[in-house]
Amino acid sequence: MAWMIVSDTSCEIRELPAPAPGVQFALAPFKIRVGSREYVDLPTLNVGQMLQAMTDFNGASTTACPSPEEWAEYFLQADNVLALTISHNLSGSYNAALSAREMVLEDYPEKKIFILDTLSCAGALAGAAKLANRLIGEGKSFAEVCAAVQQFNDEGHILFALASFENLAKAGRVSKVVGFIAGRLNMRVLGRRTPDGKIDFFFKTRGETRVLAKILEQMNEDGYDGTRPVQISHCDNQNACDLLEHGIHAKWPAADITILPCSGLCSFYAQDQGIIITY
Repeated sequence: MAWMIVSDTSCEIRELPAPAPGVQFALAPFKIRVGSREYVDLPTLNVGQMLQAMTDFNGASTTACPSPEEWAEYFLQADNVLALTISHNLSGSYNAALSAREMVLEDYPEKKIFILDTLSCAGALAGAAKLANRLIGEGKSFAEVCAAVQQFNDEGHILFALASFENLAKAGRVSKVVGFIAGRLNMRVLGRRTPDGKIDFFFKTRGETRVLAKILEQMNEDGYDGTRPVQISHCDNQNACDLLEHGIHAKWPAADITILPCSGLCSFYAQDQGIIITY
């Protein structure tokens, strides 16, 4: 039975390692518009060039989620479909995927299509995709895969360590006054997801070392035990990732850690020096 695992490009990964037999993996891309130019969030995107264009542009840049038609294109390619989206409170990607499912099932009611609103982004989607692929390879049923992926998602955590806030402020994710003051004072702010998939900024400090220490403290408070994969995404901040990886392995030596550069969409919000960690 053919499977399609399709994610919007907030997942950060650009391919699925070692796809199980019968499994396809695809990306439904976001678009980032800077002035009159549109950047499509695919593996070919030059993220650095896009960020520089945003810096040079004297105006607000915008993003657009994958359309229902784009989602539907992938839903048509397999009998069993698992779709993964960024939080519905951060984007319209989930609602677009729901519309696509209705369109496809109207003509192909025998298809099985499960859409997971991760209420998160980045490693939440990537981890779910990797888990689903492993379970499919083990011969699990559609219902079993969907239930396991849902449980994996429900038990996960995500933290955002940001140094720049302009785009979040422009998009209404944080107060413009807060974003302006934090930027001027060289603040580092740590956020986490709320139960409904929004961002709660709960800790602020000056300097990156203290925010990295707080991440380790928060992981411990959340009950992390080293058995769940960790994904660290960064926007031009490999040094912070290396320090964080070292700190995680010092506390949890067996932790499986993946470090990736942010995709176009996540770079748009994390901005320069931002990191996103899921566990």
